[in-house]
Amino acid sequence: MDRFDDRARPDALDGMDHRILAAFRACGADPRVGGAARALSWAGEHGALWLAAGLAGAAVDSARRGAWLRGTALVAGAHVVSMGVKRVVRRPRPAHVEPLVRTAGRHSFPSSHAASATAAAVAFGVLGARALPPFAAAMCLSRLVVGVHYPSDVAAGAALGALTARAGARWMRGGACD
Repeated sequence: MDRFDDRARPDALDGMDHRILAAFRACGADPRVGGAARALSWAGEHGALWLAAGLAGAAVDSARRGAWLRGTALVAGAHVVSMGVKRVVRRPRPAHVEPLVRTAGRHSFPSSHAASATAAAVAFGVLGARALPPFAAAMCLSRLVVGVHYPSDVAAGAALGALTARAGARWMRGGACD
């Protein structure tokens, strides 16, 4: 088969997904790395960390309370949309690595943790929360370290979260939706 044949591409990408995941999951053997990844996974369940951050922003920044609440709604929306996509795509979670955490569901694509984390980084970043992007990136990587998502799941979740937040950016600031 010609190396540029389109039929070879899905297998190559699938193999790369498996290899990258296995490499990240191996990092979880270090108790510090595995423990941090488990803690992030727990904190990000159902977008809880990011929803709490948005509500905290609304509580302390009364001048922009509405924007914080709308940003929090965008984070919740990204999470809900990702859950809907999971139910349609129904990609099983990785079976070739031993996970470090239990998951709420059986489906892997897209990563809802990545969707809500990235939506929060984008939406709350508009409000000046510049410390969130590194935490959002750590959340995304933690899903690989704990072995419950393929890299393509995380990339798709992050893209979904970013698009959701960007689509609602004008609404978040008090105008109509983009």
